[in-house]
Amino acid sequence: MSDTSNSSRAQHLAWPFFELRHQELVAELDPWAARRVAHAHGGDTDATCRGLVRALGEDGWLRYAVAGLEHGGLTNTIDTRAVCLIRETLAYHDGLADFSFAMQGLGSGAISLFGTGDQRARYLPRVAAGQAIAAFALSEPEAGSDVAAMACAATLDGSHYVLDGSKTWISNGGIADFYVVFVRTGEAPGARGITALVVDADTPGLEIAERIDVIAPHPLARLRFAGCRVPVSQRLGEPGQGFKVAMATLDVFRTSVAAAALGFARRALDEALARATSRRMFGQTLADFQLTQAKLAEMATGVDAAALLTYRAAWMRDGGARITKEAAMAKMTATETAQRVIDAAVQMFGGQGVVSGETVERLYREIRALRIYEGATEVQQLIIARELLRAAGAA
Repeated sequence: MSDTSNSSRAQHLAWPFFELRHQELVAELDPWAARRVAHAHGGDTDATCRGLVRALGEDGWLRYAVAGLEHGGLTNTIDTRAVCLIRETLAYHDGLADFSFAMQGLGSGAISLFGTGDQRARYLPRVAAGQAIAAFALSEPEAGSDVAAMACAATLDGSHYVLDGSKTWISNGGIADFYVVFVRTGEAPGARGITALVVDADTPGLEIAERIDVIAPHPLARLRFAGCRVPVSQRLGEPGQGFKVAMATLDVFRTSVAAAALGFARRALDEALARATSRRMFGQTLADFQLTQAKLAEMATGVDAAALLTYRAAWMRDGGARITKEAAMAKMTATETAQRVIDAAVQMFGGQGVVSGETVERLYREIRALRIYEGATEVQQLIIARELLRAAGAA
């Protein structure tokens, strides 16, 4: 990989979206990730993730993933730009490190935003310290993008909710210490009858029904609830407000998915530049061919365009703005762009690009899921169009 990678990635930190503390954050995190992440992997993905969460917690990076000074956070609100910069930097070095950080934030985000004082005190300090692993359990076999189709249900029985049903595609499933679970409680039809509950992993009636293997390995599982009794005190927000809780949490972290894609794309571009300038063929380097130069120009322009949309959304949210449309634009553009950039990098590597263990081969597998989770590209298109039409109608 080219030695110019650090300077090329640092250039965007001079944009007006950022403050000095954001520049200092990346200056500290980048060498930490290069040092700690490169040697974190082993044959056991679960153990690797546990180790990464511990390392991120012990060295203070998970403090950015939770809100509340008294609960281990660096500030009382989540700094979206900092979260995005952390995800971009970690993703540049290693997808599993990015995953480990992101899921601590997403899995505990609803507690940061809607938890009671007791709930925050119980869970957030352990999340920030890397001592408890969090998970966000929203999707079901027939309810992914269509949250209103949720079937996993909970009935009120005295001071407890009784949960029955299943959740699937749950990241950190099987290794999490607790799950924020969204269940149908029936206060109203559709999305208005959903409630959020914090369910400890050792609660009787909760079991890991199936571990799911995917092309870029990370802990993933299907959960089954059978007569699972959860105290009412574990509810987040009011009954029937679960959809609001889920969307507010996703609004915080959806922009960070764009940042992770950006990190993958930057790494692919750097790998492509190093390959193009060193690979000799037909008496010259690959970079001497105009076709290669045109492709590199497209890749670099796409990366910068994605970065601008990503950090515009993060900057707006940190300023208190509603960013439903902007986050969707960032997530759609960054993930789709990263797929194209990584594919182009693999092409430049030729046959070597599909050899198991090559960086671009790993990136090719890691990027694919980002175009689906936390709202597939097609869902982002619908969100953007809905917001545009709403604004047009209001005007």
